[in-house]
Amino acid sequence: MRIVSLLAGATEIVCALGAGGSLVGRSHECDEPPWVIQLPACSEPAFDVSVSSREIDREVRRRLQAGEPLYLIDSERIRRLNPDLVITQRHCEVCAVTPEDVERSGACLVSARQIALSASSLEDIFDGVLQIAREIGAEARGRALIFQERARLENVMRKTQGAAPPRVAVLEWMDPLFTMGNWGPELVEFANCQPVLGHKGEMSVAIDPRLLVEADPDYLIVAPCGFSLRRTLHEKPVLEMQPWWRELRAVRHGRVAYADGNRFFHRSGMSAAQTAEIIAEIVHGVQFDVPTEGIYWRRA
Repeated sequence: MRIVSLLAGATEIVCALGAGGSLVGRSHECDEPPWVIQLPACSEPAFDVSVSSREIDREVRRRLQAGEPLYLIDSERIRRLNPDLVITQRHCEVCAVTPEDVERSGACLVSARQIALSASSLEDIFDGVLQIAREIGAEARGRALIFQERARLENVMRKTQGAAPPRVAVLEWMDPLFTMGNWGPELVEFANCQPVLGHKGEMSVAIDPRLLVEADPDYLIVAPCGFSLRRTLHEKPVLEMQPWWRELRAVRHGRVAYADGNRFFHRSGMSAAQTAEIIAEIVHGVQFDVPTEGIYWRRA
């Protein structure tokens, strides 16, 4: 089987199912496991994403209103790769390539099966694992993988039990402020924390900074969607220069962490359980297989 995955989380799932050798193409965001970056990239952003968070948000809103694409698909490359299966996502038109992006590009003319994953909860992520597993004839492997990830989440819960759950807010974007939704609050709860502002199963939304100040969480995790840790640290002055920043309890007590939101927190693949482990390490100081501080997150 020949697979083109236009979703980073799906690429992780295909590889975790032992079918990485079937991948022949990827999206521009696929980077895990690291060897997949050697595969031909079949998509790219439709605009310059090296600009500031505010400028990115403004351009995304403009394009959505005008009906312009956020991603460009290399339909000719996909045709040459001659895939049997193309994987996209239909949950969020902003976060990654959608079936509509593929159709607009003309790549849908390729005689390949297409599946589109949709994840607003952990159960949806596990359903996506099973959906891909069935498509590639690895259902038993998929069920075993889901069992393994559930056990990993339960281990996070066991290791963080005992103390009263602190209140934790996770920011998905810095300018304007977005709080993390979808499956993110579930991961916060697995780490024995009480999620603040974000709502399980709901899309993230922009909020007025005053809501964050009023909520005044014990801990604040800044993990912008699509940003690496390095990119996040580069933009942290956007938050730290705000007049309301030092009003936050988390800031005053040194309980702010900047994290890799691209690799973790917002990817609907095999990183969910490890994201819960990272939250537990940030808040409770609990470590799992290997420490992640300084690698995937850094305290302010």
